[in-house]
Amino acid sequence: MTYALKAPARYVQGAGELDRLGHNLKKLGRRFLLIGSENNWNRFGDRVQQSLTAEEKQVVFAPFHGEATKEEVFSKMDLCKAELCDGVIGMGGGKALDTAKAVAENLGLPCVIVPTVASNDAPCSGVAVLYNEQGVVVKAVIMRRNPDLVVVDTEIIAKAPARLFTAGLGDALATWFEARACHKSGARTMARGNVSNTALMMSRLCYDLLMEHGESALEAVKRRTVTQDLEDTVEASIYLSGLGFENGGLAAAHAVNDGLAQEPQTHGMYHGEKVAFGVLTQLVLEKAPSAEIASVLDFMKRVGLPTTFADLGIHTVIEENLRKAAEAACVPTQSTRNLRADITPEEVYQAMRKADTLGRSGL
Repeated sequence: MTYALKAPARYVQGAGELDRLGHNLKKLGRRFLLIGSENNWNRFGDRVQQSLTAEEKQVVFAPFHGEATKEEVFSKMDLCKAELCDGVIGMGGGKALDTAKAVAENLGLPCVIVPTVASNDAPCSGVAVLYNEQGVVVKAVIMRRNPDLVVVDTEIIAKAPARLFTAGLGDALATWFEARACHKSGARTMARGNVSNTALMMSRLCYDLLMEHGESALEAVKRRTVTQDLEDTVEASIYLSGLGFENGGLAAAHAVNDGLAQEPQTHGMYHGEKVAFGVLTQLVLEKAPSAEIASVLDFMKRVGLPTTFADLGIHTVIEENLRKAAEAACVPTQSTRNLRADITPEEVYQAMRKADTLGRSGL
């Protein structure tokens, strides 16, 4: 049995950390290509430039066009080379960050990640997910190393939309349950090893922090204030969840999320929202204790995560679409196999129906 662990070289979190970006990346390069949305550049560009200029660094802004496609990656690679940049900064949400990670990986350059939302666990991982123009996953780029630096400014996170923060809670909620499943089944992880005690411990800590601080952290975001509950929850949803899924593994929760791409009514939902429903589905598949399911269900309802088909935007239940989602969650390349190798699409379909029933009526 082989254990393997991956992590970013450096992780920095706290209020006002964007203003210390230049100090933190000063050993990583001279001239950086920054990939982010026009909106984020308008909001934070001056602070980034001032911070880098103070350290005699330069930054070239490259607007991100909304989808992490191969074409977007190749376009940014060409710009990076034309501008003679020797480092890449990704600033924004998951898709902008994944684009930056893919550019840095392909060019062999240092990678700096600055999330402006805590909506998912992409920032710390050595994985960049690419999509087609329709938003369907086409490839996951496994990087040779994780980002060289991740800078999380919790003042920025606190002022982002609350729904995005809630989605991050949903993505992080899966961390413990999927790592536990992979440890039990002996599955290999994206770190190319089995689940270590360290990965299992980090995944459990992620869950415990969510349960203890998640609801209060969400209230802080709604007030646009930074509190210790927020700091603890951001550490869970960005750092521990990122390390947890990569080193602890994925199982049915994320596979259900991917499968739900087959149901057009869910296309307006965020990744973490669909993952959260996947957690309920996985617990049903595992025949988890009623008390555990009740605890998870209660947390999800308190923070506003989807617990029913209707919450996912599925107002007209179409059996054919749900069965297609279940089939997609069970293809050989999907992580449902990490739960149990012989799980069938019928079992996943029935578990999704049961999860919806639980969400509507409870245990």
